Amino acid sequence: MSVRTGALLIHGLGGTQFDLGSMHKVLQRAGVETHAVTLPGHGGRPEDLVNVRMEDWLDAVTATYQELAPQYDTFHVLGMCLGSLLALALCERVQHAKGKLVTLAPPVFIDGWSTPWYRQLRHVVYCIPGMSAKMKVEEDEPFGIKNATVRAIVKAKFARGDNFHYRWVPLACIRQVDRLRRQVLAGAGNISCPTLVVHAREDELTSLKSAEFLQTILPDVRVVVLENSYHMICVDNDRDLVTNSVLEFFGYPPAPPRRMRGADKAEA
Repeated sequence: MSVRTGALLIHGLGGTQFDLGSMHKVLQRAGVETHAVTLPGHGGRPEDLVNVRMEDWLDAVTATYQELAPQYDTFHVLGMCLGSLLALALCERVQHAKGKLVTLAPPVFIDGWSTPWYRQLRHVVYCIPGMSAKMKVEEDEPFGIKNATVRAIVKAKFARGDNFHYRWVPLACIRQVDRLRRQVLAGAGNISCPTLVVHAREDELTSLKSAEFLQTILPDVRVVVLENSYHMICVDNDRDLVTNSVLEFFGYPPAPPRRMRGADKAEA
């Protein structure tokens, strides 16, 4: 009887599976059956996020996990950005022990170099009725990407109106991310499965403080620090190191190096 290995991959805020670059394909080539989940409020319009609560996201990934995990001998959980926070909260909730956990650029703290000094004022705005639903948080350069070629491709996609990532999200949605962050801060110590944290030193959204926190509180953790990427690590300069770190963590040989052309440009 063959042994089946599966993985649940969770995208980031306002995003799609583009956030994960070639991760699905790389894992599938290694023999892992990957499954995507589209988070509530995603895949449509940014306005769809206004009334979504963090519980909606967590319930969605929990339902998907509970449906899929029993079908596999080994089942891993992997998330990018918001997806990594949800992966952490999910693994705590279900006491995940059937596989490993991978967190890519987890924004446990929103304190990267591009976050403005007045970022903490958002907590004041949250208290003004209706205001956070009206305010927009724009996606702007560098779009979380250090690589100039990939950044230009992303900028062109935004200009064409391609539906690969929201150009903005409502502040009300950031409030839900903050609520999820607090849950992760309080509960991460209850996670017991082996965990990989991959984080860029120059992440403009979340500093290495996030990785250091997880390294301190998780009982079985490995941290990989990237030296040549911003936040969107699956499509940036260190993308091969990211995928190979995940493959090694899951017990597979590294993938052959890729060049930024052809299919990679289509993914970007």
